[in-house]
Amino acid sequence: MLITSIISAIGNNNSIYPLIVRDCGIEVPTKIVLTYNQNKKESKEVAKLAARERTLDEYAVSAVWLGGIPLVGKIADYFIRKKGFNPDVNLKLFKNSSVQNIDENIKNFKGKVPDKIIDELIKVKNNKSVYEKLLAYKFIASTAIPILFMGVILPKLIFASSAKKIEQQRAKEAKNKKLNFAAKENIQKSIDFMTDKKISFKGNWVTTAANFSTVDKMFVTDGGYAVGRVATARNKYEAIDVGFKMAGMMFLNFIAPKYIAKFLDSVFNVSLDPLMLADKSFVEAVKNNKLKLPESGSEKEILKFIDNNPNSIFVKFARKFNKVKLLDNGIRDPRAYVDTQDLAKFSSDIKKFIKNAKSAKSIENYALKSKRIKSMSILTNIALSSALLAYGLPKAQFAFRKLVTGSDLEPGLAPAKKVL
Repeated sequence: MLITSIISAIGNNNSIYPLIVRDCGIEVPTKIVLTYNQNKKESKEVAKLAARERTLDEYAVSAVWLGGIPLVGKIADYFIRKKGFNPDVNLKLFKNSSVQNIDENIKNFKGKVPDKIIDELIKVKNNKSVYEKLLAYKFIASTAIPILFMGVILPKLIFASSAKKIEQQRAKEAKNKKLNFAAKENIQKSIDFMTDKKISFKGNWVTTAANFSTVDKMFVTDGGYAVGRVATARNKYEAIDVGFKMAGMMFLNFIAPKYIAKFLDSVFNVSLDPLMLADKSFVEAVKNNKLKLPESGSEKEILKFIDNNPNSIFVKFARKFNKVKLLDNGIRDPRAYVDTQDLAKFSSDIKKFIKNAKSAKSIENYALKSKRIKSMSILTNIALSSALLAYGLPKAQFAFRKLVTGSDLEPGLAPAKKVL
């Protein structure tokens, strides 16, 4: 069951677990070796410097990327609570819905949940603009701070460290002054933006940004990080080289795995999580026709089913996979927004499994076979996306670099004569 749990975790492309496996476990070590081997074709000294830079860069970025973003978010939540608001209240509850909105939740859950929760909803309702601004600051802080460090500060530190070990200074003084001025100017603009009391944080973007997951913030951060790295590159060829790499990394980390998962699910015709397929109570309920599911995929029906059947297998796994949030007493958290479209798809996937299982000779064997297939599908996705990130992308980058610069050496470390 432990192995199944691990496979289930790394198979969730909306969590950080597959990113940790691909980034720290496979991609970074492989890239360091490839970087050294690529540069040593022309210079062992440059190869050592390039491998050193890649090691410092990749692991420092991973630390900020995987740990810094959640940490800044938690710090921001602390200050939001100090202002008297609970950051768990979802701004999507202000959308135009007759079923799921803040007024309905205050009315329907009053007396069912602690008064404190209702008070939190009322405070947000009466101070929506202030709460929106706080959540906007949280989003900006949790993305701008990592971007500033990864995209500007870190490369400057690494470049300064490498400069002491390189015989010739790569960047001219005038260019350094220009880059430093540009970096400072961008930082100051960010600070002005975040502290301007007159700025208005109204509109759908605040609601969308406030509901970004850690992975969503990583994607945004990577975009800013890429811009910062291009801006702080030591020459135009390094800027082109870094831009190519960052575009490939963003695609292979955040977009490709989801498309690979959809393709593999369609090929193997298995969509349910291995943990669910391995659960005996789920298999028994399917076998004995006792599995309760929402009658339809409508928002009203989905919410009604959750509220009336909090102990059902459907709600149990919806909760386990973070599709719905319940309080300790089993009541749905009125501060949270439920993505009923996602739950409708979840219900549809279960119904498809039941239909296929019923046509099999043994439901138990079909569930076991499906679990193995889905587990293999997840591992295949991790292996394929990791191979593309750790080997395919660097090789493509090296070929692109050779085409553009005529050299195998890192553009920021190569002697001037090596960069055409």
